[in-house]
Amino acid sequence: MKRKIRVAGVIALAVGTALLASGCSGSGSGGNSADGKVTMTFWHNSTTGPGKAFWEKTVKDFEASHKNVTIKIQTLQNEDLDGKLQTALNSGDAPDIFLQRGGGKMAAMADAGQLLDISDSLDSTTKAAVSDGALKGESYKGKVYAMPVDVLPEGIWYSQDLFRSAGIDTTPTTMDELNADIAKLKTAGIEPVAVGAKDAWPAAHWYYNFALRECSESTLEKSASSLKFDDSCWTKAGNDLKAFNDTDPFNNGFLTTAAQQGAGSSAGLLANHKAAMELMGAWDPGVISSLTPDEKALPDLGWFPFPTVSGGKGDPASMMGGLDAYSCSAKAPKKQCTEFLNYMATQSVQEGYYKAFDSIPVNKDAQSAVTEPYLKSVLTAYNKAPFVSQYLDTLYGQNIGNALNTGVVDLLAGKGSVDGIIKSVNEAAAKG
Repeated sequence: MKRKIRVAGVIALAVGTALLASGCSGSGSGGNSADGKVTMTFWHNSTTGPGKAFWEKTVKDFEASHKNVTIKIQTLQNEDLDGKLQTALNSGDAPDIFLQRGGGKMAAMADAGQLLDISDSLDSTTKAAVSDGALKGESYKGKVYAMPVDVLPEGIWYSQDLFRSAGIDTTPTTMDELNADIAKLKTAGIEPVAVGAKDAWPAAHWYYNFALRECSESTLEKSASSLKFDDSCWTKAGNDLKAFNDTDPFNNGFLTTAAQQGAGSSAGLLANHKAAMELMGAWDPGVISSLTPDEKALPDLGWFPFPTVSGGKGDPASMMGGLDAYSCSAKAPKKQCTEFLNYMATQSVQEGYYKAFDSIPVNKDAQSAVTEPYLKSVLTAYNKAPFVSQYLDTLYGQNIGNALNTGVVDLLAGKGSVDGIIKSVNEAAAKG
């Protein structure tokens, strides 16, 4: 990818099919023994299917070429990551290798001395294969704290078959067009948009994208550093979301719908043609594939960018996005841990990652293996985007992110207001 990713604070591309924690002991010392053997723990969330098999093979292959290294894998559901990991980090018993969400969350870990600086451990192969922008997205105060492994721009995934059934021939580019298509889907008896509001963050992503359209790049950057949300664009984004929600676009029972667990989740509704669309990052195809009846890729899956908003100050080609990335804890054995991170970024491993997760690899050479039209569409939009903002709950840190996500769900549930979102976020920022 030959484009500069300009980011707000520590913005670039981060989050998606995440690596997670199990809540078990984390081998904070790296498990060094007197005979020079090293044992490391590795937390991730690929509990079943090709993803689980990929990490097992990757660890086994690495161990085969590093005879004195043993990596113990532990898995847990994605939504449990932040709490389990933060508890482990704060107790000094963190896993040696774990998912790094980036943004304000990574900054807080770095400030607390909980992460290993890997800046001087990136080998020449990694530096040649991974873009500067992706590495900057995992940097803080000029130091690299995580290895990115995939590119996860966000947009709207949809069923081409259900669009055709509703008489929709082209994908929408504006909110007016999206609203018109939603009306056609309703007329055809098809639930338009699936959203897993039970998990909060998927619903909040609608607000994030409205904010990306309403707020200028400079405003997003300013807010990332000041943590003040006093620009009128934040309120406009909330009003956009409220107006959209008032059209009743979401699946029946969306407030109690999970995001990625089971056929009844928002990803499952799209996977089983029970809903036509879902707003999500580029990890979604892999999740959807695991939830189809035959556990294979959805044949009619398509993708389009988040529509433009009339009068917005954001560049209409800008995107929300993330990177899956992995950190070493501060107490991990630096040599062995960073060698494993570099191994993650090699072309062969990256090609395996793409096949296992149906997600765009960060390694530029491995990206040539991508064949799916929907992923190619994502890459094209990503490479043209003048600005990519990290997901706001990650960018602004856990406390602000939680307040933002909760405020959005309250608005959608009719229990909150647009002003309430802004107030709760500013109050969370003031508490630090």
